[in-house]
Amino acid sequence: MHSSEPRHSPARRGLWWGLGAVVALLAIAASAVLFWPRTAEVTAPAPSPRAPAETPLPTPEPTPTSTGFPVNTSIYDTSALPQVDVFAVIPALPVDADPSQPFAGFAARSKETAAPVWADPTGEPVAALPRDFEFDGTTVAVVEKQEHWLRVLLTGRQALPSAGNSAQLSGWVRTADVDLTPVDATVEVSLTARTIDIVRGEARERIATDFASGTADTPTPLGRSFVMMTRVVPEFGYTRGNPMIYLSVQSPTLDGFGGDPAAVTAFHYHDARSGAISNGCIRLDAEAIAKLSQLPQGTGVRILP
Repeated sequence: MHSSEPRHSPARRGLWWGLGAVVALLAIAASAVLFWPRTAEVTAPAPSPRAPAETPLPTPEPTPTSTGFPVNTSIYDTSALPQVDVFAVIPALPVDADPSQPFAGFAARSKETAAPVWADPTGEPVAALPRDFEFDGTTVAVVEKQEHWLRVLLTGRQALPSAGNSAQLSGWVRTADVDLTPVDATVEVSLTARTIDIVRGEARERIATDFASGTADTPTPLGRSFVMMTRVVPEFGYTRGNPMIYLSVQSPTLDGFGGDPAAVTAFHYHDARSGAISNGCIRLDAEAIAKLSQLPQGTGVRILP
């Protein structure tokens, strides 16, 4: 089909000019887009280098504070003090105030000829613990351990039973004055259950399920004590040559025994060894005595009702 208008009519020419103008404008616009200088990208300024965070200095740990009583470095003349031994009666020394408490796991012995002993570490010494004595008792059980001081059990008595309290004696010594030895065992006696155990940590070795003990008039003393001396005493025929294990505690009712001014409690052999029949000692068979005799001096012993 043909248009009714002539090919070169003014109307047709106008149309072409209009189209050309549009194309030209589009081309110019495209060029503007293509060649218009781009705005430089604004880059955020690099952060200025930061000073490294200061590492805080570790807080110095405080110097350990001395626990317990303060140190005492004074020198004392122990020869002027009453000697702690099995025959001593020293009213200035206290009895064991905590007999149900555990032992500290150490035994102590004086480094020198004797170590001063205190009733109160803030005061003056009232006795002297010898390094050696013919009936031993110089290696003592520790029941409280501080940095500078040790509370120990001692042989001897505060008073005779007829005049006062004859229970287990105690006192304080300076840590610097003694040699300490670890003790891994304690002996536990139950008078009601009639049992004796050697205890090491959680392990218990039962060494007796029956034994003889004190009567109502001469009871076996209760509470804490320690092995004072282990010795064979041939003149005591009832022991049949078995050793006696002497303890640091003495009778609560007898001032003395067998002509001696002491009434020491002991584990020992006896043919009659069942029931409440003794003067306070604990009578055992030979096998139990052999096991007890292997324990070192200063081993703790606890006797329960």
